[in-house]
Amino acid sequence: MRIYDYSLMTTEERRIVMGRSTADIFSPQNLDHVRAIYDDVRRDGDVALVRALERFDGVSITPAELRITPEEIAGARRTVAPAVQEAIAAAIAAVRRYNERLLQGSSWLEEFAPGVLLGEKSTAIDRVGLYVPCGKGSFPSVLIQIATPAVVAGVAQIAVALPPVAGQGKQVDPAVLVAADQLGLHEIYRLNGPSGVAALALGTATIPRVLKIAGPGSPAVTAAQILAQLEGVEVAMLFGPSESLIIADDSADPKLLAADFLNEAEHGHDSAALLVTPSRALVEAVQRETLLQLAALPEWRRAYAESSTTKYGGAVIVRDLAEAVAFANEYAPEHMQVATRNPLFILSGLENAGEILLGQDTPISAANFAIGVPATLPTGGFAKVSSAVTAHSFRKRTSIAYLSREALAGMAPTILALAEHEGFPQHANSIRLRGLDGN
Repeated sequence: MRIYDYSLMTTEERRIVMGRSTADIFSPQNLDHVRAIYDDVRRDGDVALVRALERFDGVSITPAELRITPEEIAGARRTVAPAVQEAIAAAIAAVRRYNERLLQGSSWLEEFAPGVLLGEKSTAIDRVGLYVPCGKGSFPSVLIQIATPAVVAGVAQIAVALPPVAGQGKQVDPAVLVAADQLGLHEIYRLNGPSGVAALALGTATIPRVLKIAGPGSPAVTAAQILAQLEGVEVAMLFGPSESLIIADDSADPKLLAADFLNEAEHGHDSAALLVTPSRALVEAVQRETLLQLAALPEWRRAYAESSTTKYGGAVIVRDLAEAVAFANEYAPEHMQVATRNPLFILSGLENAGEILLGQDTPISAANFAIGVPATLPTGGFAKVSSAVTAHSFRKRTSIAYLSREALAGMAPTILALAEHEGFPQHANSIRLRGLDGN
């Protein structure tokens, strides 16, 4: 674990910690690489997708095999353990409950003044594309977290893009297929990550174009989503490599802190895990516990976690909890946990985070798998300006207004004055021709 004293951090150290993996996402090399993939898909369509699978995933298929068949979905149900299928069902139910509550009152109409009715109508986006990564493991929870809100939102057409499982030929993750089947989703495609996002954004002979794309992924996948916006496709921004920040004081249990500290760190080399505390003794205790827990991890997960706690992450020692809150707001983490004597007191000052989990009995793992709150969250500091994927992400809002003639007459002076000031005579005429100019 790398340890920083906040007051002594150099400009370069702050740049690395605050920037984390966004430097990889926005690097000219990464963007140029993904632009070339877009050009290939734009030019050759399905053939380019097949070529990308061969080049990047070592999988040879025909264009007819891009779409997952019903037989493959049925086969997945036979291979995934019953306990995992039950866990998927429970997670879907929890996420569904949360998102159904979010939509209550999303459409409304009220009388603001006599003769003035104003409101908003919320309706679903017609067609969306969801990307689920596979390179670092099996992630049915990702599909649950992004697809359940889309289903609850009422999206009519949901396309799912899955890369093949590494080293298993053209097979895609059966657990993700089970989750899709439980959600009633059967438009599923076998696609390389960046080229798959390009296919969703551009459309091909096999894959109809979508209107919005959501889902986390590697820097190349995230860059592909950024470029999708140039094709007129909305993207839920920015869901890159995992990151977490824990604010703790000396009341926290070091063993539990170490466990939660390593939670997101085990995702990958480009992940980031931070512990922010005014207690140097706590950092030393957590460091000892971290070494013990790291030793128990499988070698490849241990390598991920060690990198995540030293490259972009580590411990930051601050003067007090007020400084910890200030640091957290500047960092704007994907996942934030508050492990202090009075987490509700800390909550009042926190403004920028994808999620805030209060207390040591609300670990990130519970939020990822079981609670029902969103777990596909903005990374790279984008929590300052964007939010998690929920049912709201897949709906659009239309304003509604009704005026009685009397109400319009009351507004006429305002309309006429601004129309004349801004040089729009027809705006003014639309009022005068109604006999509402006061003459």
